[in-house]
Amino acid sequence: IKSIEKLSQVEPRLFKERLEERLTDLSSDSKINPERLEQEIVMYAEKLDISEELLRFRTHLKHMDEILTQREVGKKAEFLIQELNREVNTISSKSSHAEISQGTVEIKSELEKIREQLQNIE
Repeated sequence: IKSIEKLSQVEPRLFKERLEERLTDLSSDSKINPERLEQEIVMYAEKLDISEELLRFRTHLKHMDEILTQREVGKKAEFLIQELNREVNTISSKSSHAEISQGTVEIKSELEKIREQLQNIE
């Protein structure tokens, strides 16, 4: 999650650079409204923002730590694993960064291992 968080801070800048390259490639007779372009960049940057998902993921992990200290772990922990998976899926779908995608695959793999262990507890 920490590495995904670091990478996500770079992604808007990378998008801006790619967009600028594409705009340069457009013919000079194309008229681009600078205000409209700025609005599009802001909207896309908001789409790329995964800070809420990262915050929820960390909150779910803290809650999982609390649950694992209790006697009855089963269903609550399974539910949290589902929530963690949802957050990771959202992070993955929002990102176009290859390393973030790889990180989410690793997290999903680890969550699956945890889910299997939880089934052994029940």
